[in-house]
Amino acid sequence: MAASIPTINRKTAMTYDLFHQQQPAPGKDYRTLEDVFAALRAMTDDPLAEAGTKVVISRGNPQAKILLVGEAPGPQENIQGRPFVGRAGQLLDKILRAVDFDPEEDVFITNSVFRMPPGENGKAFRAPTAEEIAYYRPYVFAIMRLMDPWIVLLTGNVACQSVLGKRGITRLRGQWHTVEGRLVMPIFHPSYLLRNPSRAPGGPKALMWDDIREVRRKYDSLLQRRAS
Repeated sequence: MAASIPTINRKTAMTYDLFHQQQPAPGKDYRTLEDVFAALRAMTDDPLAEAGTKVVISRGNPQAKILLVGEAPGPQENIQGRPFVGRAGQLLDKILRAVDFDPEEDVFITNSVFRMPPGENGKAFRAPTAEEIAYYRPYVFAIMRLMDPWIVLLTGNVACQSVLGKRGITRLRGQWHTVEGRLVMPIFHPSYLLRNPSRAPGGPKALMWDDIREVRRKYDSLLQRRAS
């Protein structure tokens, strides 16, 4: 299933939000990943700039053939400046290693929203809004194009909304999609697994195990095809 891709250019710098309405977007023709990262680090007028939280971009290997897109930084990510470094990140690394992926060598990890949204009602942080996801979306696609991965993994609903323009992770997970000619699979966010620790058949952890093994199978198939 193909997803529409926002156009980024110097003149109009426009994109479509998830309801296909035009709105201003950060945009230019980036030539390298470092150009994208520099633009992200230089942001001063993005929707979360006034929150005063850090810009958290990536970790892992930008030469890898798997791109994993997370949601937004949490408190630990905001402190350390790297995505997936808290409890959810530790579980993610464990899941990747279970199928012989090195999180620092075989995968490049980025976010859908690059600052931690401020908390509300006594909470340390909140979920990103649709407007925030739409604003940062061109950066996500710029990273995807310049990294040029074989496989893109979307962890949770925010990443699915950013890349596929839809939500419903329990329905979307485990299915292959095509975005800009690349294979894309939604998977559960590790924080969801922490909240649902049951290992019962058909439960979130069992389904995640099925999904990550399918990713490994597809990766090996692509690797073998390119070697032949």
